[in-house]
Amino acid sequence: MLENAEKARLTAWVRGRVQGVGFRWWTRARALELGLSGYARNTADGRVEIVAEGTREACVKLLEQLRGCDTPGRVDGVVERWSEPRGSLIGFVER
Repeated sequence: MLENAEKARLTAWVRGRVQGVGFRWWTRARALELGLSGYARNTADGRVEIVAEGTREACVKLLEQLRGCDTPGRVDGVVERWSEPRGSLIGFVER
């Protein structure tokens, strides 16, 4: 199996001005373009939590986009956690 096809689960917490600016919608669009499944949701402390599963390569690309300068609002930082995919996510939704 190709290394790029390795499956992964990315959990990312994005802080900054990321609520009420279309950030979850934007993240969903990027994730779907990359063939990822999962969700983006607002947290009570003002961050957005993103859980994405798919190829590790696609997850890395999403993470790069989250840290890029083309996001809605303003991203001050992204914390990431990698884990084994659970396979229970279908589609990519805003929660």
